[in-house]
Amino acid sequence: MSSEIKETSLQISGMTCAACSNRIEKGLNKMEGVEEANVNLALEKSTIKFDPQKVTVQDFEKKIEALGYGVVKEKKEFTITGMTCAACATRIEKGLNKMEGVTLANVNLALENATVEYNPSQVSVADIISRVEKLGYGAHIKEDNQKATDHRELAIKKQFRKFIISAIFALPLLWTMVGHFSFTSFLYVPDLLMNPWVQMTLATPVQFIIGWSFYVSAFKAIRNKSANMDVLVVLGTSAAYFYSVYQAIITNGQQHHMPELYFETSAVLITLILLGKFFEAKAKGRSSEAIKKLMGLQAKTALVVRDGVEKEIPLEEVVMGDVILVKPGEKIPVDGEVLEGNSAVDESMLTGESIPVDKVPGTEVFGSTMNKNGFIKMKATKVGRDTALAQIIKVVEDAQGSKAPIQRLADKISGIFVPIVIGIALLTFIVWIVIVKPGEFAPALEALIAVLVIACPCALGLATPTSIMAGSGRAAEMGILFKGGEHLEQTHHINTVVVDKTGTVTNGKPVLTDVIVVDRVNENEFLSLIGAAEKQSEHPLAQSIVLGINEQAIELGTVETFEAIPGYGVKAIVNGKEILVGTRKLMNKYQIEITNVLSIMEQLEANGKTAMLASIDGNYAGLVAVADTIKETSKQAIARLQGMGIEVIMMTGDNERTAKAIGEQVGIQHVIAEVLPEGKAEEVKKLQAAGKKVAMVGDGINDAPALAVADIGMAIGTGTDVAMEAADITLIRGDLNSIADAIIMSHKTMKNIKQNLFWAFGYNTLGIPIAAAGFLAPWLAGAAMAFSSVSVVLNALRLQRVKLK
Repeated sequence: MSSEIKETSLQISGMTCAACSNRIEKGLNKMEGVEEANVNLALEKSTIKFDPQKVTVQDFEKKIEALGYGVVKEKKEFTITGMTCAACATRIEKGLNKMEGVTLANVNLALENATVEYNPSQVSVADIISRVEKLGYGAHIKEDNQKATDHRELAIKKQFRKFIISAIFALPLLWTMVGHFSFTSFLYVPDLLMNPWVQMTLATPVQFIIGWSFYVSAFKAIRNKSANMDVLVVLGTSAAYFYSVYQAIITNGQQHHMPELYFETSAVLITLILLGKFFEAKAKGRSSEAIKKLMGLQAKTALVVRDGVEKEIPLEEVVMGDVILVKPGEKIPVDGEVLEGNSAVDESMLTGESIPVDKVPGTEVFGSTMNKNGFIKMKATKVGRDTALAQIIKVVEDAQGSKAPIQRLADKISGIFVPIVIGIALLTFIVWIVIVKPGEFAPALEALIAVLVIACPCALGLATPTSIMAGSGRAAEMGILFKGGEHLEQTHHINTVVVDKTGTVTNGKPVLTDVIVVDRVNENEFLSLIGAAEKQSEHPLAQSIVLGINEQAIELGTVETFEAIPGYGVKAIVNGKEILVGTRKLMNKYQIEITNVLSIMEQLEANGKTAMLASIDGNYAGLVAVADTIKETSKQAIARLQGMGIEVIMMTGDNERTAKAIGEQVGIQHVIAEVLPEGKAEEVKKLQAAGKKVAMVGDGINDAPALAVADIGMAIGTGTDVAMEAADITLIRGDLNSIADAIIMSHKTMKNIKQNLFWAFGYNTLGIPIAAAGFLAPWLAGAAMAFSSVSVVLNALRLQRVKLK
């Protein structure tokens, strides 16, 4: 029996180009037990689906390190309470080290602390604290713990530091290079800088200290039978450097012979590449702004009541069942249920709705939403990675870490690109030294270096993932969660949208819409009697009637007897009067004359309403009608989709008359009614068989099969968890405008990806022949290579400013 497939993600350090991410991806996919591995260069992250009985996360870490890269982990210190001897410390240490995701745990009895190194994608601080508490001890994050520094921030600072040091050494060499040109001959260049040994002294630290990381990466790549960008950089700069050393040695002491030196080429190239990497790292950091914004919405602390004492603790230490106090103006720390108090809560960060939602005891509240005006006491029901916001963050991270099908093409090309470029560079060198300028080594070397440097496939590797990151991140800010890059790509092909009626086109909650009484009956008295009778019923429509009557502040009568008659309605004695409320069948059963009202009833039903007849003491008295009201934005959203050339179909289990009435109100001509839950998936398959690309939009458990079968399944975020699990996209706001927004975001993202790929392919296709022809100095090739990567990332970042309305 096969075990359950698990998924993990690892943050990777040391990748420089698409060839690196391809190599890691291939290496992981070859491992036994790995079902699928994706490596995202822009996010510097791998996502792996695997069989835990055959392979472990530690095996992945070892594999990545063997390939020459690093795995980023977090380290935190905890204060431990309750230890009395060395056995306690050993017990906690063993317990923590057995946790999945914990790499190393050390417990110090004397200092009463624990240092834990862990993978944050597998285990959280709350999990670690919970494990210590289960072992019978207490734990909390050490107060003097420094705020965790983002590894990417550290990498950016390190890159900038290396660039500055490199620039200090390279600038004097650049001065000598600029002085060589005829149009800059007026520039003064000190004789000292023209000395080969001075130039070598300046170039050597740049080549072998600052540039050592290029050599290490290139060596690891070659050792693993592959080639990356660093191989090109090392080949190009080393050729320039060692040829210059050779020239300096053979011309030493020959005062009248000026050596052909290229020390400035190697030093300036490395400096420019470092500058490009710095800008690239900064831009890549900006492309994950959506995650940072979402993370920033979280509260930092929570005021909990434990053992009768109020205590402010870090958010990570909140556990399920904690009683939490939330004051007006504070963020609700975790998901939970209101125990005491009344307030209005701003949930716009989750739903996009600006109107605060009233909260009373028994209602649900969500972490990171804002408590506006009342004091509430709540019980934590979901903490850490289970909260609504954490789930949203996970969906966005998964989407950003996944690969769109279009990226596979770029990956295949970049995988064979570097060896081909090395071949072109060697061919260029041979053509120059044999045909173009026979016997002249220097120009052939320049052409070779220019080809090697201009061809670096960084832009190619970044073209797709940065657009996916920016596009899915921007969509998340609009309340549209794409579960993967492939869904972001496929959505723009949609030409048919099938919408469920209840809870999707409509609000999903029936409300009292009409009260029509005969002349002799007072309306308020009628509602008082009807409301009292219906209050005893558990039927949803009865509850809607009672709610509507209560909203009018009408006092209900006193019920003496009550009887529910299944399939007919209810019978009750209220204030001494016999009340009947229900269907035509109920009226006929008790021989109540209703002939005159049937036409009115049919008219209401034609408008999508459900009418119930009522009699008082054996005489027809009036009727009440309820209807599931249409969402305010549904009509406009459907018109918008139709304006985009998309066919909109409504599918429902409701009766045909009601369904057509709702369809007419919102402008949908094609209505499929009276469809059983299992039949919805079949209807979607019929549309697909007719050649249509179908998006199914629903909110209920009964929609899940159809959501799974459709080309793209969109779940309304206000619906059930089952529907959202089966869907490819979650529309958090519950507004049908989000369907059009999702399709437009897909269009814009795909357009952006194609622009990036065109630029990356075009740049290399055009750049290599120009460099081979000798029209591109090596240092200019380096600057152009850096510019190409940055321009691709900046183009992708334009998606973060997309406005759809």
